[in-house]
Amino acid sequence: MNKTIFSTGIFFGALAVVLGAFGAHGLEKLVNQDAIQTFETGVRYQMYHAFLLLILASTNFISDKGKKTVFYLVVTGIMLFSFSIYFLATNSLTSFDFKKIAMLTPLGGTLLIVGWVFLGFGAIKRIN
Repeated sequence: MNKTIFSTGIFFGALAVVLGAFGAHGLEKLVNQDAIQTFETGVRYQMYHAFLLLILASTNFISDKGKKTVFYLVVTGIMLFSFSIYFLATNSLTSFDFKKIAMLTPLGGTLLIVGWVFLGFGAIKRIN
């Protein structure tokens, strides 16, 4: 499982760099500055959680079952939070109104928070 978690962290980290570059250079003529800042928020949180996955794979402060739970919460959270932000920021570029799926953003954020809480409780339980 550690290899999967680590590989996923690498994937999301590399993708964050690609999307960050796209947001900084590819979107500047397509959307307004507010949309670019929104897009960058999604990239920033994706990168934070890519680092979390790399750390999670490298630690023994949490059980394997706990790691798996945190992994699924974080991956699902990234997909719902960051990716919904990407779609919302580029909403003006498509014919689909992504505002219809705007509730995915707070749901994804909640899953990210729950992932952090699970990590914290799992580590505290294991350390004591």
